Amino acid sequence: MTILAAAVAAMALGCSQQPSGTAAVVEDKTYTVTPASVTVKAGILTGEVTELKVTERVEKGSGRVVSPARLTGTLKLKNGSANQTVRLVAGKIQYIDAQGQLIKLEETRTEPTLRFATYGSERLDPGQDATQSLDVDFPAEALKAKRLKEIRLEL
Repeated sequence: MTILAAAVAAMALGCSQQPSGTAAVVEDKTYTVTPASVTVKAGILTGEVTELKVTERVEKGSGRVVSPARLTGTLKLKNGSANQTVRLVAGKIQYIDAQGQLIKLEETRTEPTLRFATYGSERLDPGQDATQSLDVDFPAEALKAKRLKEIRLEL
C-alpha cells in the first residue's frame, strides 16, 4: 500500500511543470486601411463599409506572428427600393494587387466571406437598413508595401 502511494506521489511531483522563465509579450500590430471607409452600391442596395483596419498579433522582440492578420470593420447596408425586398445571403471579399490580380490567402486560412446568418438579418425590406460586423482573414502578402490596391466586396 505505501509503495503505491509513494509511486503516485513521485509521479505527481516528478511530472509537475516547472515555472517557465519570462512569458513572451504579445502585442496587436494594427495597419490602417486607406480610405478607412468606402461607399457601397449594388443595385437597389446602398451603404458603407467603415472602421476598416487590419490587425495581427505579434510577439514583441522577435516579431514572430502569433495570430495572422485579420480585416475588421462594419458594413452598413440600406434597401433604397420603395417596393422590393432584398434577401442577403452572403458576401465575398477579394484582395486585389497593383496589377489587378487576386491576392490569395495562405492555404491554411479561410476564404474571406461574409454571412448574414442571424434570424431576420437576411431580409432587408424597402427603406430598411442592416449593420453587419466584418471580421475575415487577410493575406500576409497584402501587408507588403504597395502590394494591395483594392478590397472588393461582392454581395
